[in-house]
Amino acid sequence: MGVIVILIIVSVLVAGGFLLAFLWSVKTGQMDDDYTPSVRILFDDELIIKKKEIL
Repeated sequence: MGVIVILIIVSVLVAGGFLLAFLWSVKTGQMDDDYTPSVRILFDDELIIKKKEIL
């Protein structure tokens, strides 16, 4: 029974650590990527195509 209590305490501490790491990353701006590469693939590149004129 004592092992279960220890495991619960350890799991709560680990979850709290992950929560603190997540909150720190949000506060420092690591989640502010609004224009990711996964979205960039949906848009066409604006290419300047030079047409050769045949005389």
